[in-house]
Amino acid sequence: MKQGLDTVRWQEELVEAVHAGDEARARALLSHPGARSTRSLLEVMLAHPDAPVRQAAAFGLGEVGGAASARRLEQRLALEEARQDHDGSSVADAITAALGRMAEGGTRATLVRRLQRLATGRSDPGDVGTVVHALWRGRHPELLPVVREALARFSPPAPRSLHGLLTLLEKAPEALGPWVRDRSAPVEHKTGVLTVLEAEIPDEWVAVLPSFISTAQELLETAVKQRGEASYYCECLFSLLLLHRERLLPLLPHEARAELRTVTRELVAATSLNCASRAAALLPYVGRPEDALHIEAHRPAEPILARVFDEAARALRALPES
Repeated sequence: MKQGLDTVRWQEELVEAVHAGDEARARALLSHPGARSTRSLLEVMLAHPDAPVRQAAAFGLGEVGGAASARRLEQRLALEEARQDHDGSSVADAITAALGRMAEGGTRATLVRRLQRLATGRSDPGDVGTVVHALWRGRHPELLPVVREALARFSPPAPRSLHGLLTLLEKAPEALGPWVRDRSAPVEHKTGVLTVLEAEIPDEWVAVLPSFISTAQELLETAVKQRGEASYYCECLFSLLLLHRERLLPLLPHEARAELRTVTRELVAATSLNCASRAAALLPYVGRPEDALHIEAHRPAEPILARVFDEAARALRALPES
């Protein structure tokens, strides 16, 4: 097969992998042509008219790394923001995420400038969340005044994720647990912390998870009955635990696992179907075979969500009897 056709296929497969969220496959593809030729191909892709191709290129340059890749991404970020359309925003988010994974000096300054620009306009919360995740991965004490200033610039209500980043920068892990359990602390700020930790939860913060689970139990009655801050808090907690389940769930103390089982069992009946479906998806990891009947009793009519409940019930029935 000719080299040109190989290159086309390589690019197509990379775009497919990045679009599907298959980062392992994307990284394997990036290692194939060799670092120098990879960067050259990715730089060409970064100027492609189709947004998914540019997104894949941004991911790839972030993985290849190096000062040259960082400069190229920073230059492209300005062009994508200037488009002021959906495609530009989606590629800017991909570039932001890529810069957040890079260790090259100067990338933090680029991310800070983007946060400052978002704080002075009408920003999509998802755009802010992407910047927050990138800054959290490269967290540094010098970010504190920057985040405080950005919060002051946002028209209220400021994004939850930005409040969450500020809390994580301000509080040591040993101080975070008491804050999470403090009923006077705003629930939406606690939710913000959970959304930031989805990007990365360092080992020293894992010990705080039982406090988040206990808070979910305190919010349980409201979360079951209403769509609002309480149910969204629980939804974000479940999302965090599902996203990092292989690492986090085995580390939970027995009491926290038991508490989490109680919370997920109750919330499969939540008014918020997003919260209920995440509870159903998580229950097989902390539940018992007899919970399958409970899952089936609250199976929603909507076909896609019903499939989540069906899969959870099958997984529960497959568990060994305790």
